[in-house]
Amino acid sequence: MLRGPRRSHEVALSDCAAVGKVSRRHSTELERIWLVHLSLPPSDSLGSAMIVAEPVSLHPGEVSLPDSPPTSYHEKDMEKDVLAREESASEDEAVYIVDPEAERKLIRRLDIRIIPASMFIYVLCFLDRSNVGNAKILNADTGDSLAQSLHISNNQYNTALMVFFIAYAIFQVPSNYMLKKLYPSRWMAFLMMGWGGTTMILAAVKDLPSLTGVRFLLGAFEAGLFAGIVYFLTFWYKPRERSLRIALISACATLGGGFGGSIAFGVGRLNQAMGLEGWRWLVLIEGAPTCASAVLVYLFFPDYPETVSWLSPAERELAINRIKGVASLGHSRISWEQTQATLRDWRLWLHYLIFVAVSVPFSSISLFAPTIVAGLGFEGLDAQLFTVPPYGIGFVVTVVVAWICDRYEKWSWGAVVSFLIASVSFFIQGAIAATAFKTRYGMLCIGSSFSYASIPPLLTWLTANLRSTSAITLAVALNVTLGTIGQIIGVYIYKGDEAPGYPTGHYTNAGALLVCTAVTLLLKVVYTRRNRHLTAGERPWRT
Repeated sequence: MLRGPRRSHEVALSDCAAVGKVSRRHSTELERIWLVHLSLPPSDSLGSAMIVAEPVSLHPGEVSLPDSPPTSYHEKDMEKDVLAREESASEDEAVYIVDPEAERKLIRRLDIRIIPASMFIYVLCFLDRSNVGNAKILNADTGDSLAQSLHISNNQYNTALMVFFIAYAIFQVPSNYMLKKLYPSRWMAFLMMGWGGTTMILAAVKDLPSLTGVRFLLGAFEAGLFAGIVYFLTFWYKPRERSLRIALISACATLGGGFGGSIAFGVGRLNQAMGLEGWRWLVLIEGAPTCASAVLVYLFFPDYPETVSWLSPAERELAINRIKGVASLGHSRISWEQTQATLRDWRLWLHYLIFVAVSVPFSSISLFAPTIVAGLGFEGLDAQLFTVPPYGIGFVVTVVVAWICDRYEKWSWGAVVSFLIASVSFFIQGAIAATAFKTRYGMLCIGSSFSYASIPPLLTWLTANLRSTSAITLAVALNVTLGTIGQIIGVYIYKGDEAPGYPTGHYTNAGALLVCTAVTLLLKVVYTRRNRHLTAGERPWRT
């Protein structure tokens, strides 16, 4: 609500029905009546009015009239009660009726300010995370790849990859808490400077221990970014608005992979320039822009609707009030009681199980795409270049699937269809002859694309079924944290001695996606049954 002078009018419950759906709670001790506040924005506003219906409790027998003070419920007490309720209003305690066109204009402004910046940050994150896959085989034909320079075996290389995910799991939840504590812009800038600098330090490693240590640091800094961005979006967007936006950001993993292959193709020509192998130039060139961008994020990245200066008072009012009850509030406190309830909520563990399983193909393809492509008959720098099409197709598929899911609010079905298509493609890759290069390459494009496409609907479905700031803060971070179990599994499934067919890797990915399908369908049944037992005024679960 706009702060400042306003008028309050008491109306009957029947009158409230004329301005929107109003829920009513019953109590044996208190009798509820409804005050309707009509807030008229100033002349420079969006041209919309918000009508807010809020409950005020009176003891039985007490009556309040507009022009006469109540007998025992003082006007000052009433004002305190109303203001207190405004601070903690939930969806069934406040109804905001806004001009749809005004809301569309606001969302467009938010999209321009928030989404491109978030996409760019995640491109840098994934570029710096996955470049080790490009570095492993870059200039292998001249004996100058990362694996050859450091004299490490496939198993040792996998160990260096695995410690990244250990750090990722350890620092995920604390990082999400720090984002809330220190403001998104400050914390994200700190993380970016940390992982950008760590990526550049990778150019100085000489052996397996130093490589492992640097990868652990990289995991610690990158741990909070993706879960933090998903959590950050809940400050600004309703559930039905998130899937496409999460998809645009998540799909930047595919852009990061595509750019990584393209950059590696070019940087490979710098091999032995100034005495440095091509992979060392690669990590230097890819880490530097992240450090520079961290300064811009610190200065310009938005935090909460309540704090940004580029919204007008009326726009800020609308941005805050439209998400009350359906999204996380930026300044809401994290409650220990709600945290405990979130940890004990068993249906959330089904969400986590799905994310563990889908993280297996996500991780394995991200880290081993150049290796898999090299097994399809592409050699040298061509192996880097031919990793680009799977990522490019993946970006398009991810965005299209998310748009359809948001359009019809069918996030679970979007995930299920993506799981099934990707699973079939991985089964085909494992079953056909290792020399069927064209078919295997086509199936790789399909499998990787739909594996990536399933993730944004899953995250949107999870956040849409969370009902407190504490739940969102913890559940999103815990979801991504537990997903590292699947990512660690993904590190080990593409075995070097199974080249070029890699049947174990492909069959494992297919099986993991079938597990995702089964658990998602089970969770849909759980939510459907819960909806059958809702009482009047309760918010339905998203199935």
